[in-house]
Amino acid sequence: MLVSTVLNAFPASGLYAVTPDIAVEAQLLIDSVRAVIAGGAGVVQYRAKSRQDEVVAAQLLAVCREAGIPLIINDNIVLAQKIGADGVHLGKDDMPVSQARKLLGASAIVGASCYDSLERAAEASAQGADYLAFGRFFPSQTKPLAPCANPATLSVARSLFNAPIVAIGGITAANGADLIAAGAGLLAVVDGVFGQKNPEQAARSILSLFR
Repeated sequence: MLVSTVLNAFPASGLYAVTPDIAVEAQLLIDSVRAVIAGGAGVVQYRAKSRQDEVVAAQLLAVCREAGIPLIINDNIVLAQKIGADGVHLGKDDMPVSQARKLLGASAIVGASCYDSLERAAEASAQGADYLAFGRFFPSQTKPLAPCANPATLSVARSLFNAPIVAIGGITAANGADLIAAGAGLLAVVDGVFGQKNPEQAARSILSLFR
């Protein structure tokens, strides 16, 4: 199965919910994703590097389809093809954006991690990336050893590139506003929503930063 025609385009701003890479019962994860979408998430990424499950991914896609938002698969192009996801997110150790585009088609969403590198962002943009993600900006449980990014990079990136600019890394409702002010169009959040007692309310709190 090829990646489906994207009925739900990647948003220019808002909450980008990224699932946690921890062992969790499938139904709990699906319920949490439903809650975060109810709280206003505009896009969901399935991130489970060590154990991506095709059945779970397909269920998450159905949830996102029902809500009318895109589902992005982290790294795994084969999985994205199998379930007909809306696109993939690629890191520095993954295939180039241009190669992913050839495999997935013109309608797929292809995003790229740029860390704190405008050079990497320029390369990804030239290859047709649909969004550019920078970070980490704060201490992160997901990537505790990842190098820090400078919020000023967001400002420069916004002035240089037409693609949506995503900030990631330890973001919460308490610290996300500064990144939006610096130039982030979207806040990609893992623990700040999925690690909270009430994921729906946590999502609403982060979304409120955009108003």
